[in-house]
Amino acid sequence: MEPAAAKAKPQGRLLLSTQLDAKDELEEKLERCVGIVQGLTNGLSEREANDALTANVCKGQQQHEEVCLGLFTLALTEAAQAQRCYRDLTLLNRDGMNVILVKINQILMEKFLKLHDVPRTQLVWLVRELVKSGVIGADGVVMTLLKQIAGGDISTKNLWLAENVLDILLDQKEWVLKSGMLIAMSVYTYLRLIVDHGTPNLLILRQKEVDYCISMLREKFMECLIIGRDLVRLLQNVARIPEMELVWKDLLHNPAVLSPQFTGLLQLLTARTSRKFLACRLTPDMETKLLFMTSRVRFGQQKRYQDWFQRQYLSTAESQSLRCDLIRYICGVVHPSNEVLSSDILPRWAIIGWLLTTCTSNVAASNAKLALFYDWLFFNPEKDSIMNIEPAILVMHHSMKPHPAITATLLDFMCRIIPHFFPPLESQVRQGVFNSLTFIMEKRVLAHLAPLFDNPKLDRELRSMLRERFPEFCSSPSPPTEVKMEEASSLEMDNHVLDKEEGCYDSTEAAFSDDEEEVNNKGKKREFRFHPIKEAVIEEPADITPWIDQLDDTMKEKVLQLQKSSDTDTQCEVMQEIVDLILEEDFDTEQMSALASCLSELFKDHFRGDVLPEEITEESLEESVCKPVCLVFRNLVTMQEDNSGFSVLLDMLAELYQKQPKIGYHLLYYLKASKAANGKMMLYESFAQATALGDLHTCLMMDMKACQEDDVRLLCYLTPSIYSEFPDETLRSGELLNMIVAVIDSTQLQELMCHVMMGTLVMFRKDSVLNILKGLGYKKIANTLKQSYNTVAKIIQRFSRTGSTLNRPRQGRPEKLSPCAQRHIQRLASKNRQMSATCIAAEVEEVEGQPVSAQTIRRTLHHIGLHGRRPRRKPLLKLMHKNAHKQFAEDKQSKNMAYWNQVLWSDETKINWFGSDGVKRVWQHPGEEYNHLQPSMLVKLGRRAVYQHDNDPKHTSNMTTALLRKLKVKVMDWPGFSDLFALAEEYEDSQSKPLKSRRKAPATSPRSRKGAAPPTNNDEESGSSSASEEEDSKPKAPKRKRKGSSAVGSDSD
Repeated sequence: MEPAAAKAKPQGRLLLSTQLDAKDELEEKLERCVGIVQGLTNGLSEREANDALTANVCKGQQQHEEVCLGLFTLALTEAAQAQRCYRDLTLLNRDGMNVILVKINQILMEKFLKLHDVPRTQLVWLVRELVKSGVIGADGVVMTLLKQIAGGDISTKNLWLAENVLDILLDQKEWVLKSGMLIAMSVYTYLRLIVDHGTPNLLILRQKEVDYCISMLREKFMECLIIGRDLVRLLQNVARIPEMELVWKDLLHNPAVLSPQFTGLLQLLTARTSRKFLACRLTPDMETKLLFMTSRVRFGQQKRYQDWFQRQYLSTAESQSLRCDLIRYICGVVHPSNEVLSSDILPRWAIIGWLLTTCTSNVAASNAKLALFYDWLFFNPEKDSIMNIEPAILVMHHSMKPHPAITATLLDFMCRIIPHFFPPLESQVRQGVFNSLTFIMEKRVLAHLAPLFDNPKLDRELRSMLRERFPEFCSSPSPPTEVKMEEASSLEMDNHVLDKEEGCYDSTEAAFSDDEEEVNNKGKKREFRFHPIKEAVIEEPADITPWIDQLDDTMKEKVLQLQKSSDTDTQCEVMQEIVDLILEEDFDTEQMSALASCLSELFKDHFRGDVLPEEITEESLEESVCKPVCLVFRNLVTMQEDNSGFSVLLDMLAELYQKQPKIGYHLLYYLKASKAANGKMMLYESFAQATALGDLHTCLMMDMKACQEDDVRLLCYLTPSIYSEFPDETLRSGELLNMIVAVIDSTQLQELMCHVMMGTLVMFRKDSVLNILKGLGYKKIANTLKQSYNTVAKIIQRFSRTGSTLNRPRQGRPEKLSPCAQRHIQRLASKNRQMSATCIAAEVEEVEGQPVSAQTIRRTLHHIGLHGRRPRRKPLLKLMHKNAHKQFAEDKQSKNMAYWNQVLWSDETKINWFGSDGVKRVWQHPGEEYNHLQPSMLVKLGRRAVYQHDNDPKHTSNMTTALLRKLKVKVMDWPGFSDLFALAEEYEDSQSKPLKSRRKAPATSPRSRKGAAPPTNNDEESGSSSASEEEDSKPKAPKRKRKGSSAVGSDSD
């Protein structure tokens, strides 16, 4: 049975997509909003649907946005419902259509090219409706829509868009006149598009564009004036159109007609054009691709990107005019940072040079050159930027060697534009060009212009013209001084441009694309950086006269033969014969020193230049080790160590090492690169022991240092093998690591990191890495890795503490409170044991600036050992009080209710001045309940006893006593600090339990039977903010008034 065919991917109604494209997030969101709107309105009448949508919009901002976007999407995808959706949208929208404007701008900038035909048409219709409604911000949407009209494109869709946007501007002219920026942007756009619409079938559209531009120029010229000098360039291109010719003449000869504030053409030409206008003539997609090339593509790898860009935008005849827009955009908008300028990213001048080479018509080439030099003509160093004029001089400079015709035509144009641009302003144009060249030299873009202006590759007539126009810049600079290699490496240049002397151009030729010149075809990165001037190496014949006579006749003959031969193969054959003579038993070792001197002199050219081939392959490596000097290495590798010839060859190499120290790292390279030496790297140790140094570590460090100074690529190539074969000498060596770190670049560092990740390179031991890193210094490591000093320091410090650079494992979520905040909480709780967790949290939040919950405070205090507990009361009763209470209970226990009913009760009202006397809680450590700091604060503002009478002074005063005696009132004996009913109950229990000092009155006491309501105490409520909030506590029993049935109350306040 055949498998069922896969279902085709459903197409969205908004955006075009292929089977491979993922679902667009924006389209998904808009479709979800449509589903919400349809879910709210399905099956409802129009009025009910409006009510449902209104109710949903009122719920919140999210619901408002969903409904608005749903109606917006329906208006784009359902043309039949567009009018109703827009009407509902205007009624429901609460933010002035802001959410719709934002979404339209997003679609125009990111998705416009992917829209289906219907949504594209509806989007323009919706913009028209927004303009009709006078929505604030609609002018910004129209300017974004203008940006989508591509220059140099006369396709049906582009013409349709240009005409429809123009219709909006013409129909809503009064609205357009209210926005000065929209006037300037639309005039700049359509002046540029008029050039593309010159074919007969487009004359109607061109006439509408001309009429619109003329009306705006004559009615709102001061608004158009903000365009700057590029307005003149655009008007020049259309000046031959009759209507435009009249405007051009008024601009030149009668500027006051256009505006009383306009003084003339020079006012326009001295004003630099804003980036907004230069950027508006590139579509968002075109701008994104161009910015990608100038910020992400490496120089030498731009060919495929340029080819794609040319196929996409520059392949038609009409697109010739687009090159001016691109060049103006690159010069005026793309200003790379210093980091990009110092890297190998594709420079601006290379893209402009490529654009110049793609011009196929003389008109397009002239306009492109004018666009390149336009900012030169009236350059003012105080107002204009060096970045606007830098690309032109660099195109000429870098084109001189690979493309001298481009340099010649640009220099010729620069000379001829001065008198021909506008003859009445010739002196100003000459001054502008002179200012540009002077500023270029001041900013060290080029150190001297004489090598460019007086280059022999230019024809004689052009050089004469340059000397006539710019005599100040044609004088030859002073001859270059001799620069030592060590000092030259520190020279730098502003803008990272090659700074050459006296016709000295870089030996690596510039190219506009890797199709014109093979660049990087062998994997080598092209780097356009400053190259120090090197002294020319003068080849001198080898002089072996001082040593040749010290050799025997046979050896002397072979050495002379080696000197005379120039072919490498012949030299190798002769060298092999010399090695055979050395290995003979009768070889006189006394002539070994003289032989070594002769060989080092003969092979001195072999030790110059790069050893490692440009492209590293097995064949290239084998070819690189087929040198005469390598014959000694090859014979050594093929011998056994117990062979007598082995030690002789080692001695020979040791003698050579004294004469030519570079032989050491050449031996290392041979042992790694040659197939014959596979697995023989340890021979280097035998060689090191045979040298005068006699120490492997010292010899290895010296050879690697020599390699670092001569060939950094070779150093990186040898590093993995050196670390793996000699771990005892390298893993603990900060010196070797310092050598590597000091010279490698980012690419070489990446290659070493790859070796580390693959496990073929181990550069540290765990017990030595810390000392090595500290020896290198944090600052040097940070500069090499391009990381901050603090980052490097923290990583190394973490490694010293934990033995790892990884974050330490955590148990759950990290603590919210810092140790400092925890100590602050402990101090607060210890200082005031009754302070609640809520109050502590508020205090911590105020001091630490960090919100903390009360529960976090409790957990922190529990962790410290502080827990919420009820404090012990201070014992108020002494022994004498307890005895008196017991005696009173014994005396009164036999009294019946008739006796108690005749008692006159004096009641008291208790007022708390210091907090509540209810249940309190304090913070305590275990065992602190009787600590003298812990008891609750009780103040004796009255007795707790409430029975008649309680021996209060107001009751025992002479006046009261006399009155009671006169009235024959029987006064009950009353012990101090007494609580009658509590004592009565205590006495009942005294037979079996010890006497308790303060029992609360039971519910069965006569007081409770009176049923008095508890008094309301405002002080208790206000003073209840204590530690009782923190822990569970029992509910407080209500306070009850105690009154007998026949009692007469006398309140004691």
